[in-house]
Amino acid sequence: MELSVQHLLGIKYITEDDIQLIFETADHFKEVINRPIKKVPSLRDITIANLFFENSTRTRLSFELAEKRLSADVVNFSAASSSVKKGETLIDTVNNILSMKVDMVVMRHPNPGAGVFLSKHIDASIVNAGDGAHEHPTQALLDCYSIRERLGDVAGKKVVIVGDILHSRVALSNIFALQKLGADVKVCGPKTLIPKHIDKIGVEVELDLKKALEWCDVANMLRVQNERMDSSYFPSTREYVQQYGVNKKLLDSLSKEITVMHPGPINRGVEITSDVADSKQAIILDQVQNGVAVRMAVLYLLASKIERNEN
Repeated sequence: MELSVQHLLGIKYITEDDIQLIFETADHFKEVINRPIKKVPSLRDITIANLFFENSTRTRLSFELAEKRLSADVVNFSAASSSVKKGETLIDTVNNILSMKVDMVVMRHPNPGAGVFLSKHIDASIVNAGDGAHEHPTQALLDCYSIRERLGDVAGKKVVIVGDILHSRVALSNIFALQKLGADVKVCGPKTLIPKHIDKIGVEVELDLKKALEWCDVANMLRVQNERMDSSYFPSTREYVQQYGVNKKLLDSLSKEITVMHPGPINRGVEITSDVADSKQAIILDQVQNGVAVRMAVLYLLASKIERNEN
């Protein structure tokens, strides 16, 4: 079995079979990272460049750990301290890095479609680590993998994504991945933070949080992305918390026990309270651990295609 794609640019470009293959490979790597010796020599001759044109802590560290667990050579590039500040273009930057004989590029960029643009101009395999408010495929994969681990399967499950859907690349990738795996998806949040035509991709909107939580098996709580907002989308944080924040009292009032997820970083006391984040219903730390295994799987499967192309 192999992936149908040379790059991981977005969930919309891959198939359900690709996702299942990534999950099966991640199962294997999850077993590896729980061993006393956590490294395997799978990518010993592969060089991976991490290009982060936007700040990131969790995603960057997760990819770096995944790469090192696979014994790849890793080059880290942060645009904040680079020639990009001096006006160097994306292609110039990447060509300079490729001249160092890099096989794969993991890239986060503020512009939607940056990964697709790059994949047309360079030979290396591209992994999209987030492009603007567009897609964040590995986050969606690890989220779905975590649901599969907790509930046994994704198919037939009801998942509500709550919060700032409008500015979230996590929401869009999650919607595509959940739908491909046969889940029912709703979104919930203030009207101003729901994209206008989201029903066109088969997603229902529920503005009432309590109703959404009563409906779902899983609630994926997104943070409010203040850094992407050029104006106020709701009256105050206090009002947002009252309408769309999840606390333990609300969870306990539901007629069934639901699973709570969060892609991080959490604004504790805004989307969810600490007693929810730290409760047994939350799988937030599982998501972090699964992120390394899923990213190992993605890198390993893409790298096996590179080697085949060279032979």
